[in-house]
Amino acid sequence: MPVIEGLHHVTAIAGEPQSNINFYTGVLGLRLVKLTVNFDDPTTYHLYYGDGQGHPGTILTFFPWPGAYLGRIGTGQLTVTSFAVPERSIPYWRERLHKRQVDFDETRSDFGEEILFLRDPDGLQLPILILLASSVGDVRIQPLSSAGNLACGKTNLNAFTAIADPDVQA
Repeated sequence: MPVIEGLHHVTAIAGEPQSNINFYTGVLGLRLVKLTVNFDDPTTYHLYYGDGQGHPGTILTFFPWPGAYLGRIGTGQLTVTSFAVPERSIPYWRERLHKRQVDFDETRSDFGEEILFLRDPDGLQLPILILLASSVGDVRIQPLSSAGNLACGKTNLNAFTAIADPDVQA
């Protein structure tokens, strides 16, 4: 069986395109690496965010549909996109989010990692968590300042699944 070595990108649905751009570039500091249209619906933008070079695995894309109904979390849906930041940069991110009036909760992962849990303007869950030096691997870092960097490489994705047998472990 072939091994999946990574993801090229993750796509989500958004509401207003400008509030999406303002959040992902202005708050999270991602680069808008491409702006095109949805080929299935040419009246809709397709927004691509990622690191400075648009490396595969760093890309998060959106189809904004203003006025669309909010979705509900359900089976088969990716529900959380996590971003990693270097050790010692959580104070920078805490202050950055406060200055931009972005609500967030502070918590810890099951592995003890410090997490700033926030949502984008459309409710997408976006935990920012510590990237330990030993786990940097191939994550590409886009500098925002000398005090704090955001890792554009997505560290993990959470999905809901339907498991018929409670004894089966996913």
